[in-house]
Amino acid sequence: MLSTAADAGQQGKRAGRKEWIGLSVLCLPLLMVSMDVSVLFFAAPSIAEDLHPTATQQLWIFDIYGFILAGLLLTMGTLGDRIGRRRLLLIGTVGFALSSLLAASAETASVLILARGIMGIAGSTLMPSTLAVVRAMFQDPAQRAKALGIWSAVMAGGISVGPIICGLLLDRFSWGSVFLINIPAMALLLIIAPILLPESRSSVATRIDWLGSILVLAAILPVTYGIKTIAEDGWSALPIILLLIGLLVGALFVRRQLRLEHPLLDVRALLERRTGGSILVNFIGMFATMANSVVLTQFLQSVLGCSAFVAALWSVAPAVFVGAAAPMAAKLSVTTGRPRVMTGALLLSAIGFGVLTQVQLGGFSPITITLVGAGLVAAGLVSVATLVTDYVVGVAPPDKAGAISGLIETSSELGGSFGIALLGSVLAAVYQHSSTPHLPAGLPPEAAIAAKETIAAAAAASQSLPGQTAAQVMAVAKDSYMTAMHATSLTAGLIVLIAAAFTAVMLREKKTVLETAA
Repeated sequence: MLSTAADAGQQGKRAGRKEWIGLSVLCLPLLMVSMDVSVLFFAAPSIAEDLHPTATQQLWIFDIYGFILAGLLLTMGTLGDRIGRRRLLLIGTVGFALSSLLAASAETASVLILARGIMGIAGSTLMPSTLAVVRAMFQDPAQRAKALGIWSAVMAGGISVGPIICGLLLDRFSWGSVFLINIPAMALLLIIAPILLPESRSSVATRIDWLGSILVLAAILPVTYGIKTIAEDGWSALPIILLLIGLLVGALFVRRQLRLEHPLLDVRALLERRTGGSILVNFIGMFATMANSVVLTQFLQSVLGCSAFVAALWSVAPAVFVGAAAPMAAKLSVTTGRPRVMTGALLLSAIGFGVLTQVQLGGFSPITITLVGAGLVAAGLVSVATLVTDYVVGVAPPDKAGAISGLIETSSELGGSFGIALLGSVLAAVYQHSSTPHLPAGLPPEAAIAAKETIAAAAAASQSLPGQTAAQVMAVAKDSYMTAMHATSLTAGLIVLIAAAFTAVMLREKKTVLETAA
């Protein structure tokens, strides 16, 4: 009898070890996807020099991946529930590797945008699958909270580690190498995942709303294009029409979901103030996070003149704030309640954006002030994302793990992509407005157009100009970028402040605890 009990205990230990090892395997695709976002930021100057994208194409190179990813996450989460989350993970792994190869070999900006779009399709299978498998592997709430904390840390860590790897690669190879690093990681995942990861699927066979998935994409893409075009070029007929079409399609999508027995998106669940409010706060948090990343990377490289590797090393500094803040936020949420901690975290991020508006090239150590501001922003927003994920996944029914995971990742990716698109458009618009009147007269037409587009394009164009003229162009470009950086940080800070007020009011409970038992 004692022997049987001991054997059972050993089996439990072995199962536990396998789960944690399996979690480390799941972190591999998560790491690649998060790294893929951040490495692209530091490769932007090299891409601009090689492919000569316009300002709009440059934004689409960043945006298209996230928008397609966001448009398909709900569908892929439900598909994983039906056919098996591990199976979908492996299918997506193959697609991600092949599309990475296409991106690495792109010879035009259009081909790179296409490759990034295909990567978005493949990536949409990876994110909800990893989160749903974590939900299936860890049934104990305490273990699940710890596992989700690791999951969130890997996501944030990938964004920090990615630039270092990117810097090392760009010092020795072309920008295409930042995509090629995905391939060996995906190959390793294909070998190990079938051995360590359990297969899980919903016990209820649900019909997948493919039409709804198409409607999501048909709503997101024209709305995004319309907003970006209006931000950059002002009001005109085409972007307004596209914006209205996107909003109309979005309304049709919501109407369809309310009528379906098995909707792609449970709209009614989002109307519950704590669940829907948490998703909205997560959206805003990622909105500000990705916009902050774009501003920081371009400032380090194009304004301060750091190499890709040196800029990458500096960009890791904010991770120190994140490493201390995220675990502290998780502990405080147990005793203080999630709404209060999330509100405080958002206020911390707003302070960080305020610090970024005070950076001056001729002032005290601009790099120090920038990194402190960026660290405060990252610490607050990553803490918010961790608390939202723990809450929403914890209360999700096991049969809906994939769909709920898809919903969380949809809000994250959509928020991040809109952050890049909208605040990136603010950055571009203010830069163009500020630089245009101050560029030196007599510039060659191509150089003048490039210098007005982005600071990276100005740097590339200045290489073909005489020394004094090139210096004048870069001085205007740097001053214009600082103006744009301040405007973008101020806009993001105000949005985060509004989110903090919303969290304090809408997510509170009588005991000021947002499901602390979850």
